[in-house]
This record gives sequence, structure tokens and C-alpha cells, in this order.
Amino acid sequence: MTTTAKTRPTTGSTVKTWLRGRSELGVGALLFLLGVLVLTDALTLDADVAGRGPVGPATVPVVVGCGLLAVAVLLTVDVLRGGRGEAEHGEDVDLTEPADWRTVLLLAGVFLAFAVLIGPLGFPLAGALLFWGAAYALGSRHLQRDPLIAAVLSLLTYAVFDQLLGVPLPGGPLMGVI
Repeated sequence: MTTTAKTRPTTGSTVKTWLRGRSELGVGALLFLLGVLVLTDALTLDADVAGRGPVGPATVPVVVGCGLLAVAVLLTVDVLRGGRGEAEHGEDVDLTEPADWRTVLLLAGVFLAFAVLIGPLGFPLAGALLFWGAAYALGSRHLQRDPLIAAVLSLLTYAVFDQLLGVPLPGGPLMGVI
């Protein structure tokens, strides 16, 4: 007569098994940490309340930080009660196809080039290169139209931020022309 010995799973494997179907807890933890970071940063801002009024520069970050904490808590409670997110069934995305790393790397290169060039070239030129490069990376091949649209978008963005919103952007060599 043979007997089968029942082995108890180790604590580590039990935790792994329990966590396996609850990956949303990681998202909840990330949102919670991000909310704490945003709130900590917002509450340590040096802002003169008398000079700015009741709504100062910390108002929006405090609201966003509280929102992140609330979403983190609600998501964690939902997951612990057995809730699960639905698998994505993108209507125009084939989930069986691999990622298009060429596009991802081209976009990353365009953003890095923008970050490097905004100082010496200014926002209007660097922004035009950013918009044109992003359009090219995403598949547009209209070599006459795309640079023109990119230049108009860049100049419009520069004007809105610099003139209407009062956010100074570097003008670069075009500063005297614009």
C-alpha cells in the first residue's frame, strides 16, 4: 500500500500564487506612491498666499495627488474584493502582432533630439522638427506638406504659450524675426 505525501506549499509560493491573478495591485501601489510623491512635492512648495490669493501654484498638484490616492485606494479595494480588469480587445489593434519597435525607437529619438535642440535652436525650430519627426515616425510620407504643417503647429504653439499664456519659451535664432 503506497501513500502519497501531501506537501504544503511554501509561504513564498503561496504569495506568488495569490498575487498571480492580482497584477492590478501593482498598479494600485504605483498610483499610491505617485500620489504621495505629488502631494509631498505640492505641499513643500514655497508660495506666498497673500501674493497669489487662495488659489496658488500648489492647488492643482494637491487635487491631482488626492485624486491619485483615491484611485489607488478604490482600485486596491476592488481587486481585493475579486474585481478584475477586462483584457483589452482593441477594435483596431491586433494583439497577436509584436510591437513595432522601429516606430517606438524613432519616436524616442525624435523626443531626445527635441530635448537637445530646444536650447540652441529655440522652440519654433525644435518644435517643427519634433512635429515633423513624429509624423514621419508614425507613417506619414508627405514630404512637402508635413514640414509646412509642422512649422505652422510649432509657431502656433509658441505664440499661444509665449504670448497668450505668458509661459516663456526659448525663441532661439528666430527670436528677432517672430
